[in-house]
Amino acid sequence: MTRLLVIGGSAGSLEVLLQFLPGLDSDLPFPVLVVLHRRDGGSQLAALLETRTRLPVKEAEDKEQLLPGRIFLAPASYHLLIEGNGSMALDCSEKINYSRPSIDVTFEGAADVFGAAAAGLLLSGANHDGVEGLALIQKMGGAVAVQDPVTAQVAYMPQGAIDRLRDLRTLYPSEMAAWVNGLAMEQAH
Repeated sequence: MTRLLVIGGSAGSLEVLLQFLPGLDSDLPFPVLVVLHRRDGGSQLAALLETRTRLPVKEAEDKEQLLPGRIFLAPASYHLLIEGNGSMALDCSEKINYSRPSIDVTFEGAADVFGAAAAGLLLSGANHDGVEGLALIQKMGGAVAVQDPVTAQVAYMPQGAIDRLRDLRTLYPSEMAAWVNGLAMEQAH
């Protein structure tokens, strides 16, 4: 099965994304889902991110297939679910960890559907959304990493994962693109 990378973040994470997206390989062989806590700005955010990467970026749509080499954004006010058939679903049920989209929801879906082929990266943020989902990805054998809290604008989210999980990679923003590109190398073997 192909790999899936989910990147989650909240306060301070957009700046980190803008730093490392330019370093991603243009032929990334797996899809990337980005779940950010935000109020709106969907098409503007996709356009902004697309200026920093050679990969196509778009807001995820309900029942849309996950495609390799693409970056999909969780729309504001919707949980982004991953279906067993390799598609995405949007859900507007109650907030989880005070958030919709919830990072945990997408991380847990990635772990359930992709198992050891799931990977999760948790960035700067002000609550613990994403910590439990990252733990599930790790439990299923997937690759997990967090932004080094010393580089985070708001360290609460990555620090929560460090406190909860063992053997967790901590990355400076300057190391993140190499880590993501390295996941592609692992997939090839």
